[in-house]
Amino acid sequence: MTIEEIKSILTHEAQAVQNIPVSDSFEKACDVIYQQVHQKGGKLVTTGMGKAGQIAINMATTFSSTGTPAAFLHPSEAQHGDLGMVQENDVLLMISNSGKTREIIELIDLARGLHDKIFIIVITSNAESVLAQEADVCLLTGNPKEVCTLGLTPTTSTTTMTVIGDVLVVLLMKKIEFSNADYAKRHHGGYLGHKSRTAAGLK
Repeated sequence: MTIEEIKSILTHEAQAVQNIPVSDSFEKACDVIYQQVHQKGGKLVTTGMGKAGQIAINMATTFSSTGTPAAFLHPSEAQHGDLGMVQENDVLLMISNSGKTREIIELIDLARGLHDKIFIIVITSNAESVLAQEADVCLLTGNPKEVCTLGLTPTTSTTTMTVIGDVLVVLLMKKIEFSNADYAKRHHGGYLGHKSRTAAGLK
């Protein structure tokens, strides 16, 4: 592995992020989450299988620490009782690169069977997929080619998913005017807790 090869990988990842389609879908997703979670008292429920599931877990924790209550729901465990965590005003944020993940598609019907008007936001690379068509809001990754040498391992796709999640987090923070004091109340420990308390003038 040479320095040039490493730079090439980084360039590939950076270009994929820059090529994420930017549309009013981001604002729509933000408005849905704000309406359901901050105005109606629901929560954001993130879900995904495999690597996408790991991204969904990260999104849930990041949203929660920045003022938007969120939880991760494993799509397989949902079929064995965990679906009960989904409440009337919740929003489902579903992540699937292909948009064809069986467990996620099945979860749509299960969730709507519990709450028929539940809002669904989807992050996918496939605008023609079942998930994209079923979504109230669809956020597209731009379908980047994986940087993996086999073109198979979720690498670049998960990078774009993560960035899309970051965009939504920042938009919500701005919309709810989330402050250092608000952050400190949710993140008391460690360096970030100390930094937020200092910035807010708290002990």
